[in-house]
Amino acid sequence: MKLYEHAISETVEKIKTKEIKSCEVVQSILERIDNIDKKLNAFITVFHDESVDRAKYIDQKIKNGKPLGALAGVPIAIKDNICLKNKRTTCGSKMLENYCPPYSATVINKLLSEDAIIIGKTNMDEFSQGSSAETSYFGATRNPWNLDRVPGGTSGGSAAALAANETIGSIGSDTGGSVRQPASFCGVVALKPTYGRISRYGLIAYASSLDTIAPFGKTVKDCAILMQVLSGKDTKDSTSVDENVPEYEKLMGNSIKQMRIGLPSEYFSDGICPDVKEAVLKGVKVLESLGAVIEETSLPSLKYGIPAYYLTATSEVSSNLARYMGIHHSHRSKKTKDLIESFKTSRAEGFGPEVRRRIILGTYALSRGYYDQYYLKAQKVRTLIMNEYLNAFKKYDVLIGPVSPFPAFKLGEKINDPLQMYLSDIYTITINMAGIPAISIPCGLSSQGLPIGMQIIGKHFDEGKLLKIASVYEKNCNVSNIIPNI
Repeated sequence: MKLYEHAISETVEKIKTKEIKSCEVVQSILERIDNIDKKLNAFITVFHDESVDRAKYIDQKIKNGKPLGALAGVPIAIKDNICLKNKRTTCGSKMLENYCPPYSATVINKLLSEDAIIIGKTNMDEFSQGSSAETSYFGATRNPWNLDRVPGGTSGGSAAALAANETIGSIGSDTGGSVRQPASFCGVVALKPTYGRISRYGLIAYASSLDTIAPFGKTVKDCAILMQVLSGKDTKDSTSVDENVPEYEKLMGNSIKQMRIGLPSEYFSDGICPDVKEAVLKGVKVLESLGAVIEETSLPSLKYGIPAYYLTATSEVSSNLARYMGIHHSHRSKKTKDLIESFKTSRAEGFGPEVRRRIILGTYALSRGYYDQYYLKAQKVRTLIMNEYLNAFKKYDVLIGPVSPFPAFKLGEKINDPLQMYLSDIYTITINMAGIPAISIPCGLSSQGLPIGMQIIGKHFDEGKLLKIASVYEKNCNVSNIIPNI
């Protein structure tokens, strides 16, 4: 096995036992990126020199016998909407093409404190708005399983880079499915945490009440390791929650006997691809054979998820993106004569079509005379959805369904049909609206050889239970996560 193919846990163990050096791992990853990323376009920026210097520092710590962090020498790729001090952070947009923040996000500091190596910043849908990683100003990212397919959005670069072994671990953000959908499309694991579990300080906002930073891993254990590092209260983020952070690896266990699992009928209704339905139900059968109790259930309000989510998200993006007007750190048009014209032209040039569409929708929903009719009603529906989930968790330990109605679709197939694109998030968005955690794990391949993900959903701050069920499934399933040669 080549060094770039190892998981986080394997890499750390081999580095700490001096079987390999951090410099060797970093060199292996950088060579992999240089060889294949021109095909994938998973990275916007790669930190070649800085990564090598950091690896030398880690190796010197080992040589000197100094204590090592939980991620000693592990290359981690970071979605390009997470601030890294004095390094370009673009959000995949012309608006922030040359923006270098003066500070680092809390999650960056936590990774570095555990001796991780930031290998680069990954491509993404512009300002996290999209479902396919096609709306980036820096060009679309491609799926390593099939270069004619999308990797999923909006954290498509982080998922594709991990699946293609261009990194050992990666970090994304999830507003309506943005780590789970690309994890499903690319055949890796991703855990969207409870809202407030991981600090959002330094995450450039899309929709503030929905955004969460989230880890990707090649294995469930890798996600547990990253969750341990990233979780916890942060005084710099008023939405982070002071909730005890368990030792996630110790919670994973080997048995799920008598655990109750609900299958919402809304996740398996018309519109789901037969390959996806078959793979997910096959995965459920595996859990049942291991002692879990499976029962069908219903969450009727989920059918209102798409309109409620897009009213909420676009309203918040209208507010959050109002700050980018060509005056301070954002793109400024050179074709203007006065201040008002500068605002208009800079925003028209700096934002892509999908971002402009969502700003317009959100501004309309918040406008005078329409706020009660649209935004306020969406918040009432959001409460209904949350209450349905909470009631379901009184009876079930977790809920299970697909991540997406279909496997990875072709580049360009849905980009000009916004409604069809929005429907690709139908099984993920309500989890963000309720603020609850969910994990995506590979559960099979489609008839065309594309990965399919199964989504396990839990109650607030129950990430440990999700990791436990996912790890038991991972040990007992027979799902290939070996991508074709690229």
